[in-house]
Amino acid sequence: MKVLLTGATGFLGRTVGRHLANHGHALRVLARPASRLEGLPEGFEVAAGDVADALSLRAAAEGCGAVVHMAALARTWVPDPNCFEGVNVGGLVNALAAARAAGARLVYTSSFVALGPSGALTLDGSRPHPGPPFRTAYERTRARADALAREAAAGGQDVVTLYPGVIYGPGDMTHGNSVTRMIADHLNGRPPTLVGSADRRWSYAFVEDVAEGHALALETGRPGDRFVLGGENTTLARLLGLVREIAGTPPPRLRLPYGVASVLGRAQWLWAELTGLPPQLTHGEVDVFREEWACDSARAARELGYEWRPLAEGLRETVRWLRDTGQVPRRAA
Repeated sequence: MKVLLTGATGFLGRTVGRHLANHGHALRVLARPASRLEGLPEGFEVAAGDVADALSLRAAAEGCGAVVHMAALARTWVPDPNCFEGVNVGGLVNALAAARAAGARLVYTSSFVALGPSGALTLDGSRPHPGPPFRTAYERTRARADALAREAAAGGQDVVTLYPGVIYGPGDMTHGNSVTRMIADHLNGRPPTLVGSADRRWSYAFVEDVAEGHALALETGRPGDRFVLGGENTTLARLLGLVREIAGTPPPRLRLPYGVASVLGRAQWLWAELTGLPPQLTHGEVDVFREEWACDSARAARELGYEWRPLAEGLRETVRWLRDTGQVPRRAA
């Protein structure tokens, strides 16, 4: 099947492109002129365009049997906050229209944050975001886009929605790969400052597992299906404890109480608004760290054959890759 892939130059997007090619699909990539295309599978086509440009996206989807829409603005702050709406919501609206015009299936990569905090439960994709408060513009626009995807599916469009957990593993050290970046900093002697108690459950998913889940959902998902592609639900404290066991590094000691972190985050956000310089922390991020974001991938395992590796195994592979690529000292691994 010919597949149009948006967001192909992102951390997860490159890996999904490789897995789609491994499944025998012909790949067409929507890309802007400045996009870095190295690392994508051989033989892919390039369609010039942008998800915010409805006409270019519609033209790119012509002749495709599926559109895998992964492009998103996964940041906590940008100089123009309207970009969150334009990319995360407008991009999905354009992808829905392009897939509909082409008679193609749409596989939409959402995010665990689109479902809202889990509390003491685990999220399986059945429940939409409960609504305000939203901690960040990213969460708000992801939740709104998810509502539009559900509405399109209820109206009869062939839409399969995926909710990856916190993705980590080998690959580009972008904003989407923040866990691996944090591990690399830690192993390079720059231990992270932990916000709060680091005892909230999040779902950590290895990038290769999530990418394979995309290929499986494309091929075997049914119209209207929603699948969480998570991993092991655990705390950041335990994740860093595993890194200590694997790499032999002492755990981070510096912790900021939530209240202090929130004040610092708001101050940095205000400074960013004044100067245009990206903040290292925002009060919205602190509010995200306060919450539980646990996920339940049982349905994906049952209906797609989705498999996720234990966190310890994924972290070993990640540390090994960081060492082999020279991003951390060998002695640290």
